[in-house]
Amino acid sequence: MKRNGFVTHSWNAMWAAAALSLLLGAAWGCASSGRSPYTASADSPRNPLEAQRLTQEAAAVLKSNPDKAERLLREALAADLFHGPAHNNLGVIHLSRGELYSAAQEFEWARQLLPGLADPRFNLAMTLERVGRFDDAIDEYRSALEVYPGHIQTVQAMTRCQLRHDATNAAEDVEVAGNLREIALRGESEEWREWARMRLTSN
Repeated sequence: MKRNGFVTHSWNAMWAAAALSLLLGAAWGCASSGRSPYTASADSPRNPLEAQRLTQEAAAVLKSNPDKAERLLREALAADLFHGPAHNNLGVIHLSRGELYSAAQEFEWARQLLPGLADPRFNLAMTLERVGRFDDAIDEYRSALEVYPGHIQTVQAMTRCQLRHDATNAAEDVEVAGNLREIALRGESEEWREWARMRLTSN
């Protein structure tokens, strides 16, 4: 999804990405308290208009030329380190490459800089799920729904995560059952709607 230079990764596209190595989960745990790749100060030079222009230019080529998009996004952050959409979109590039720790760092920046938007929370939740931090991922999906209630992509992703994480208990959970009914009615694709109907029938 792309709007005004802002990118949210599609759940289906990302879930089909390269499989996660078991070693990556361990590396995540060791690195989660590491230093940020950025050094910020109150008097850092800022050019928000240039950062916005570069971020929009990067969004236009993010799928067709991710290397160019990454270069443009880093230029955007050099212009304004506090430009949230650039952090989010750079995180999307890292996520698509399986660079999950770097992706999470960017989504954390975007989450802090864009507290009123669900996109960075949704993207961070997907990243957490990819490294097996299911409880944290579910909490982050819920956080995204607090900002954007009823967002069907988030409802779908959270419900699938809940069922993958603890299928026995999730199948009996009132929240999960309600979300499955919602997906069965208004899922973003027939594939999702059929998935929800099958889950409801099997419960």
